[in-house]
Amino acid sequence: MLRGHVEDLTPLLVALSDPVAGIRQTAAIALGILGDPRAASTLATALDDPDPAVRACVAEALGTTGRPESRGALEHALVDREAHVRAKAAEALAKLADPASVAALAALVQDPSAEVRPAVARALGRIGTPEARAALEEILSDPSDRVRREAVLGLARGGAPEVLPAVRRMLDDPSRRVRAAAAVLAGRYRDRVAVARLLELLATPETWEKPSVLVALGRIGDPSALPAVMAAVESPQHWIRVCAVHALGELGGPEARPVILRTLTDPAWPVRGAAAVALGLVGTPEDLGVLLERLRDPHPWPRRGATYALGSLGLNAAAPRIREELSDPASEVRLAAVWALGRLGDDGAREELVHLLRSGPCSTSAPTASEGEPDTLRSDAETRLFDAVVQALGRLPHGLDDPFVQGALLAARSQLSDEELDRGARLPLPELTPDHPAPTLRALFEGAIALSFEEEDGG
Repeated sequence: MLRGHVEDLTPLLVALSDPVAGIRQTAAIALGILGDPRAASTLATALDDPDPAVRACVAEALGTTGRPESRGALEHALVDREAHVRAKAAEALAKLADPASVAALAALVQDPSAEVRPAVARALGRIGTPEARAALEEILSDPSDRVRREAVLGLARGGAPEVLPAVRRMLDDPSRRVRAAAAVLAGRYRDRVAVARLLELLATPETWEKPSVLVALGRIGDPSALPAVMAAVESPQHWIRVCAVHALGELGGPEARPVILRTLTDPAWPVRGAAAVALGLVGTPEDLGVLLERLRDPHPWPRRGATYALGSLGLNAAAPRIREELSDPASEVRLAAVWALGRLGDDGAREELVHLLRSGPCSTSAPTASEGEPDTLRSDAETRLFDAVVQALGRLPHGLDDPFVQGALLAARSQLSDEELDRGARLPLPELTPDHPAPTLRALFEGAIALSFEEEDGG
């Protein structure tokens, strides 16, 4: 749920002392939804409520207030007699991510409850300090595969290559879920030492962890993995084919392109979509025709992938056709079109892009597919469209010299608060990589607005 705002919190704060436990619990839930820092001190006091269900909801609510002073009360709740309360307190501390909580959380790595230990692992992973990583490595021997998996994923969030020896050991874990998590982390760190073990896992009959293994092999980029990945493209399971095609795009090489071209007509739409994106990584100008053909695919996912590929390959001849995608029924396709037109620097899209910018959240720019239609996708593309348009306008060759573009950008920026401008930009998939983190929305505007226009407009 989205956070809300209430001018007067008094009725909810008073309700935390109501004699009826259900009312106290409802008040705690409501305060958690609001996430208002003003409620933090009263909620901290309510952690002593006699009802465990109320205490659990109060702990959860404290995590949403974001107040550092809530840490002490939540650490006290870590020793609550009820496991559910301890788990909610650990989850709340994960949201605060305060390094000062590591000692209190580490004391629970052997908690008797299998509900508490995963929450502790998630919290330690969010904190990510050396002390937190040391506690997570202790959890790697937990008897619960769910807890071990959370520990591996927690190490991944910590962002330190020194955890790799421990991760390699987890590739031999008896649980497929843990092996899959370890494979993801090996890929994230591009661990070439793990390639041999990953190839062994890919060759086993078990299919559960193969998608994670394939993604990892693609990310690592070791050419020795190419034959095994190409063989995985022939899998009868379409989800394995999707990951194999994705890995081929990252591995590249002359052998990869013909296989990717063949999978552009796979009967499964997720595979066609993945193949189109992969062709954007390994394709050539000769692939213009096949990618334009994918823009007529009945499912939006291949259309989206082909649009990204045309932009990635810099195929300017496709710009007029991509402009037509700005009115595609699927928001993901429209988002890809905005990105591709910016990447191509298509001045011909100037008016359409400015129209999208002026339409507020860009939600009225095109019809939306009806619920229940087979090509409808659940997506947050609409919320990312505004940021992508700002970026695209900043990439137009003559955007900085065009009063039409500059006026629209200045007007759009003037409607945003400093908090909104300073958030991370929500950009399309090709822009979001670990090596190139997203800039702030303010930085996108600064790159797109000419100072001369800003001065003339009064800032």
